Formats: sequence, C-alpha cells, structure tokens
Amino acid sequence: MKPVIALVGRPNVGKSTMFNQMTRTRAALVADYAGLTRDRQYGSAEHEGREFIVIDTGGLTGERGGIEALMQDQAWAAIEEADCVVFLVDARAGLTMADQEIAEKLRRTSKIIQLVVNKVDGVDESLVQAEFSRMGLSEPVFTTASHGR
Repeated sequence: MKPVIALVGRPNVGKSTMFNQMTRTRAALVADYAGLTRDRQYGSAEHEGREFIVIDTGGLTGERGGIEALMQDQAWAAIEEADCVVFLVDARAGLTMADQEIAEKLRRTSKIIQLVVNKVDGVDESLVQAEFSRMGLSEPVFTTASHGR
C-alpha cells in the first residue's frame, strides 16, 4: 500500500498549489480567496522513485458552524488517514496565532508532521526560519509552490 500524505494549514497558504505540483496536474482549483477547497481531493504522486498518495484539504480555521465546520471535519479525516502530515504555512504572512493553534492540535496526533514554509520568494529565509522554528515541529522546509520549487 502506498504511503498517504495530507496537506493541511490555514486557508490560502498554498495547499492546492502544492497538490498540483506534487501530482503534476491541475486537478485542484487555485484562487486568491479562502474556502475554495471544501472536500478532500486525492492524487497520485512520485518523488525520487517513491510513489505515494497526496490529499489536498480545505483550510483549517477553527470555525464550528456551517460549511466551515464540514471543511474542518474533512481536513481532520485526511489527517487521520495520513501516514505523514505536511503542515503548510505562509512565509509572507509570518507565524500567526492560527498557525500556532493548528500546530498544537497536530502535536497531539501520533502522525509524522513536516513543516513546510511556502511563499518564500522575496523573504529573508534566515528570519523566516528563526520565526517558524519556534513552533517546535520538524526543521522547516522552504518552498515556493507556485514556482515549482
């Protein structure tokens, strides 16, 4: 069975863009507004000869009512299903309270968590690394998913 990786994070941190890059498709819709991705989306990916399943999820907001609550349920279902969780954050926005709350909840799971700092083009990576390293998760990986890096 192929390993499963779930992409999670706040709205608009680049989860769907990362999904499209990893799956080499345009299957996930991408736009500059929150709430576009609502259900889990699955795709096949390969890296360095290893195949895996990747799951795109809606943004984690902590909302408890309406469609947002259903989106949260879908994201947490993906986390439960995953062998590894890729937690995306936005370098341009910096470390937010929402990021810290999500990190705390992810720490309570038994999952492998990989912190990925997206949108690093035009930012000082050393400052960003210092900021996001304080989260106490894995050593951050830096990328700009929209540029395929």
